Amino acid sequence: MVRIAIGADHGGYEMKERMKQYIAQLGYETMDVGTFSTVRCDYPDYAFMAAQAVSSRKCDVGIMIDAVGIGSSIMANKVPGVRAAVANEIYSARNSKLHNGANMLCMGSLIIGDGVAKEIIKVWLETELDGDRNKKRVKQISDIEARIIGCSRT
Repeated sequence: MVRIAIGADHGGYEMKERMKQYIAQLGYETMDVGTFSTVRCDYPDYAFMAAQAVSSRKCDVGIMIDAVGIGSSIMANKVPGVRAAVANEIYSARNSKLHNGANMLCMGSLIIGDGVAKEIIKVWLETELDGDRNKKRVKQISDIEARIIGCSRT
């Protein structure tokens, strides 16, 4: 079973709670990394926890919901092994997996409603990285990341 790390800041909390129920209906398991209320908080903390769950392989993929999705994707992409994409519409969601092997989805609760969020999540979860050309490019990303991490440790 695919396990999904899901997180949100205060702006995405309510949508996160609704999407957790929807994801369960689709037959997936979630690991909620917070936040657990609408009390003001900082998205980098929760985006990092979701990304870390993906990076450490505690979860297969991650979903983060904040106001727009951009800040969380920036944070998540700092975590080794994470390829986070902002997708506030279906085409980008599908393309992020099909062509880029995204393993973390970031969405904006101020940009989309629940109906669109559900469609994005379903398409994103059902899409796989496709084709040797795309797999080669994802490997290039991983190889460059490994070089950067190696350089920072010396």
